[in-house]
Amino acid sequence: MKLIKNLVLAAAVSGLAVTSSYAGDDLVKKGEKIFMTKSLGNCIACHDINGKTLDGPGSMGPKLQYLSVWPEQALFDKVYNPYSTNPVSQMPAFGKTGWLSDAEIKAVVAFLKTIN
Repeated sequence: MKLIKNLVLAAAVSGLAVTSSYAGDDLVKKGEKIFMTKSLGNCIACHDINGKTLDGPGSMGPKLQYLSVWPEQALFDKVYNPYSTNPVSQMPAFGKTGWLSDAEIKAVVAFLKTIN
């Protein structure tokens, strides 16, 4: 009986892990779409990404690299309102102005966390 309970528990945990990784992949894809789409984030207009081939100018803002080690909250805050940490930033405050919703910014952060 204990063996059966352990097997059921292991199956449930495995299913949860697989489901959350699919959800994470979907969030990353949504964030990448926002990053690349002119009418959404249009981040590609200013940013180049380390190790990724992008079709965009990417020359105005800093090259995005090593973001996988940044805390998620720091990335969220930077996209939401870059002026909170850099008062002379040229980057728009995507969240503060309502350009992107919190959910959209979280998707962008999920994509940014894939950048080494």
